[in-house]
Amino acid sequence: MFLFITKIIIHIFKNTKYIYIGDKVDKIKIGIPRGLFYYYDGYFLKNFFEYLNFELVVSPETNRIIIDEGINYANDEMCMSLKIFLGHIAYLKEKCDYVLIMRIDNYGRYDQTCTNFLALPDLVNNLFDVNILDINLNYLNNQNMYNELKKIGKKFGISISKLKEAHNSALIKTKKHNKNLITINKNKLYKNGLKILLVAHAYNTHDKYIGETVIKFLERNNINVIYSNHFESNKIKELSYKYWPNLYWYYNKENIGSLVSVYDKVDGIIFLSSFPCGPDSLVNELVIRKIKKPCLNIIIDDLNSLTGIETRLESFIDILEQKV
Repeated sequence: MFLFITKIIIHIFKNTKYIYIGDKVDKIKIGIPRGLFYYYDGYFLKNFFEYLNFELVVSPETNRIIIDEGINYANDEMCMSLKIFLGHIAYLKEKCDYVLIMRIDNYGRYDQTCTNFLALPDLVNNLFDVNILDINLNYLNNQNMYNELKKIGKKFGISISKLKEAHNSALIKTKKHNKNLITINKNKLYKNGLKILLVAHAYNTHDKYIGETVIKFLERNNINVIYSNHFESNKIKELSYKYWPNLYWYYNKENIGSLVSVYDKVDGIIFLSSFPCGPDSLVNELVIRKIKKPCLNIIIDDLNSLTGIETRLESFIDILEQKV
């Protein structure tokens, strides 16, 4: 009888911020996978949900265990970044009540995203037995971040006024955070020493497995690393038209626009992507053919040798030093 009543109570409060079990009140735990969209909207989303007093469970930095878990769930055609993302889902699946997943369709008519971002909720739903809390971004259909968060607020019984407070608070903090990152990035352009632009998606640049190996090695060799994703998005996106007037993918526009923005201020360019990323393999190859700067194209997969990557980076630095 007690178990029956408990189940009823849990069901009644399923759509609130708390789960009531007898006299005990537990916050609902929302899991955030540290991959893909996390490196674009993770800071904002964490501040938003923390303001509303949810308990957040963010998966750890990518490690070998997470990679192997992701590979177990993935198929051969999936890129390394997506395999890593699935590994983070596998880590979270039994540690939270909901897993937050973003479906990013587009940021406008001419700003499309990779099909991986479009399929994420369906993919996770088919592979894992988890409750999905999804955010669907489709700016062509007026499905922006605020409107999607209102749906989540309604699901958990959060008032519009409280949700607006959380949204505005998170937005202010995020703008300040991003402005600081942009300032730090631009200041590197005026420092002494070699400067290398790292052209990569944020989820590759800042992932511990994919980007950290490259970044740490460059910094140990006193290289100023400029990040392609730490610029004003709206401004640099327009600059991409110099190399590709009708580029389809939004994030590639940002990468190529950053290259145009600092082309005359850097000594070399490194293109970093995960195997087998379709958009990157096409865009990076065509841009490499057009630029006249020394460049290095690194493609990461789950079989990469750390020694092999460092050897290539060392040779690239030697070339740049000889040209200066």
